[in-house]
Amino acid sequence: MFRRLNENAGSVTLEVDGVAVTAAPGDTVAAAMLAAGIPAFGTAPADGAPRGPYCLMGVCFGWLVRIDGEPDRRACMEPVRDGMRIVGSTGAVGWAP
Repeated sequence: MFRRLNENAGSVTLEVDGVAVTAAPGDTVAAAMLAAGIPAFGTAPADGAPRGPYCLMGVCFGWLVRIDGEPDRRACMEPVRDGMRIVGSTGAVGWAP
């Protein structure tokens, strides 16, 4: 469904729920996850439905993740870094297992 426009840009590796994901430098966490085939991450607080991206520009807070231990980061606003660790959030904002 998604493909990179510049396949020769190099790569970084991040960990998404314990699984290694390769991303291009300059990708956001959300873009890297979508390119890796991860369309939803975490669950909605109201009904437990899978939570996926909505606006992809940081307005909706629809895809919150924990990045390197820091909760409630907007996946669409965070650029990837080599070695970063991503964990999905469940339930309400402020989730912190």
